[in-house]
Amino acid sequence: MMDLLVLLLLACGGFFFLAGTVGLLRFPDVLTRIHTLTKADNLGLGFTVLALALLADSWIVRAKLVLIWLLVIGATATTGHLIARAGLEARDGLEGRDETGLEARDGARLGAGDH
Repeated sequence: MMDLLVLLLLACGGFFFLAGTVGLLRFPDVLTRIHTLTKADNLGLGFTVLALALLADSWIVRAKLVLIWLLVIGATATTGHLIARAGLEARDGLEGRDETGLEARDGARLGAGDH
């Protein structure tokens, strides 16, 4: 019975890791990609840690697994925030520019023949 529960938890963890990867490939911008990666990967790791904790022999090993999970949650929150801020700053630096990066005149986009 315990093996079945561990297998189910590992399958749930794998599903969330896969969902995070699909979200990274499918979502259109930096903010939604960061959101799906941080949320899905934290859930995937949580299910995996829970499965491994059920298999662990001692409380010390379980405590170490939970500590690792908490450190990863903190690290992903921090790096997600830094990447989101960098993405917003990069986007704000491109305001008023067209697709080629040239300045637009009077707030209007430059056309193909206006260069």
